[in-house]
Amino acid sequence: MNINMETIEKKSHKEIGHFVAEDYRTAAVFSKYNIDFCCNGNRTVEEACDKKGIDSSMIMDEINRVLNKEQGETINYKSWPLDLLIDYIEKKHHRYVEAKIPVIGQFLDKLCRVHGERHPELHKINELFTGSAGDLTSHMKKEEMILFPFIKQLVKAKLNCGAVKPPHFGTVENPITMMKDEHDNEGERFRKIAELSDNYNPPADACNTYKVTFAMLDEFEKDLHLHIHLENNILFPEAIKLEKLFS
Repeated sequence: MNINMETIEKKSHKEIGHFVAEDYRTAAVFSKYNIDFCCNGNRTVEEACDKKGIDSSMIMDEINRVLNKEQGETINYKSWPLDLLIDYIEKKHHRYVEAKIPVIGQFLDKLCRVHGERHPELHKINELFTGSAGDLTSHMKKEEMILFPFIKQLVKAKLNCGAVKPPHFGTVENPITMMKDEHDNEGERFRKIAELSDNYNPPADACNTYKVTFAMLDEFEKDLHLHIHLENNILFPEAIKLEKLFS
């Protein structure tokens, strides 16, 4: 994939989410500079760089190098049918969250009991994660029971040249707006967890449980970033466009 550098530089006004939606490898560049590509993917590269005081041309150079590499095993999620993408999100990301929440919760409880006096930040991390666990569980149920089935109806109707019964929530943009707001809340929670944990770097006196717990939190946040990216930057915009075909 050969992309002229000038072309990339001219696209610094392009939204971050669009870069990542077109080639997920660019997410590594944004993550390197702590630029949120999932919840705040609707900002341009220039806007994000200005806020952080980073030279946008430096970011664009790195993006250019990433895009010029061979694709290899990179998954092009944007090319997937929406019903397939939904199934993937549920089976890969929703099931992951459900499996990891009780394990991380137990580990954090133990850390608070054993290390909480020397490291009081653990109590706040535990509180934030517990809040996230409850809200994410409710959030995923709403997606699986309300939003995702309607998007699948839209896909089926398009394939069969059929009609779509208007949903009780009016338009797909209404639950999508709610889901994106909830994504923002989780993104903010994990930014606080990362800050409190020194970006998941355990202290010098950390035991193995401490180290494993922080590694699991780090992995959980990375999975959440991809999870939110697939919805905010690919599934949701395509669902809105698809619904408009029936209006």
